Amino acid sequence: MINVLFFAQVRELLGESSIQVEATAETTTAEALRAVLASKDDKWGKVLVSDKLLVAVNQTISGWDTPVQDGDEVAFFPPVTGG
Repeated sequence: MINVLFFAQVRELLGESSIQVEATAETTTAEALRAVLASKDDKWGKVLVSDKLLVAVNQTISGWDTPVQDGDEVAFFPPVTGG
């Protein structure tokens, strides 16, 4: 399983702080995982727009082409957080 975390406004808009996603041939990169999640429904699609998000894989800020595999932690968050 891939542990997916959501932070700040992403978490608030989705109403989820984390979910588990099965690692499959469709979730091999951060972008592929984002696309799978965005296809869940309209709300997820509107929130998980890649040019409005940053991604971290295993607690390291990453690019969308970063490989993702079973056991990884992937976090999605807006570019500006805090206050």
